[in-house]
Amino acid sequence: MALKLLAVLLALFLARGLPTLVHLRSFAWFRPWLRALGGRGAGAILAVLLPALLLGLAALLLQGRWLGVLWLALALATLLWTLGPRELEADLEELLNAGEGEARAAALANFDTDHDEPLRWNAASVVGAGVNAALRRRYAVLFWFFALGPAGAVLYRLARLAALECADAAGNGPHDVATRRLAAALEWPAALLMVLAMALVSNFDAVLGSLRAWHTEPGRSWLGLDPAFLPAIAVAGVNADVEAGDGYAVDATDVAGELEDLAHLLNRVLVVWLALAAVLVLGGWMA
Repeated sequence: MALKLLAVLLALFLARGLPTLVHLRSFAWFRPWLRALGGRGAGAILAVLLPALLLGLAALLLQGRWLGVLWLALALATLLWTLGPRELEADLEELLNAGEGEARAAALANFDTDHDEPLRWNAASVVGAGVNAALRRRYAVLFWFFALGPAGAVLYRLARLAALECADAAGNGPHDVATRRLAAALEWPAALLMVLAMALVSNFDAVLGSLRAWHTEPGRSWLGLDPAFLPAIAVAGVNADVEAGDGYAVDATDVAGELEDLAHLLNRVLVVWLALAAVLVLGGWMA
């Protein structure tokens, strides 16, 4: 766990300090690979699992060699590859600095890359898209990296790419739904851990109350493995901070102010995650 935490800290530092690393996050090979294995159903699942298993085997072979330096290098390279594909902070700054018209439309398109429909410029939509982007660009990758090492990071990233490929192909069959459900199931525990961290660093009652309210609506279940609750909880947390006077916005309709609140909320969530990982490392050393 200590090497995992070190790899995460180095990856986050390098990703923020060296923006050119974004150009190395290429998965152009995945689409031909996915098609070669059938593109859907069992073939798509196999296309996701095989690279993750191979990387997991490589990490296992390197573990413990050269005092863990080789494993750390592999883990760092994997994180730099799978985080993103764009840096959330850079897109947030671009959106906040963009004026109206085409500049704002381009910034919104960069901010929300998972939907075909244009993102609307209002607080709820932008905050919801922002927290989903944070989940898919960073937190789900980190969760599965901490859980399974480099193989976990690649597993999630390829599952998300496979789900997007099926959506682009307008597939609605059971196999296409299965790939999207796989990506959602991998995102669900990370999203839930994000909500718990939000409750600690934001308005506890508002965040957990919104989580309970979302799951008590008809057709929803705590065991649905669906991270769709995350945008509503993030909006509730940011709005509660605004109403309490703890936010950067003066009202809940101030889009720019709520974006700043969201950015600081996500940073506090990251601190909680890293602090939890550090506690686990210290616990392991003491044991």
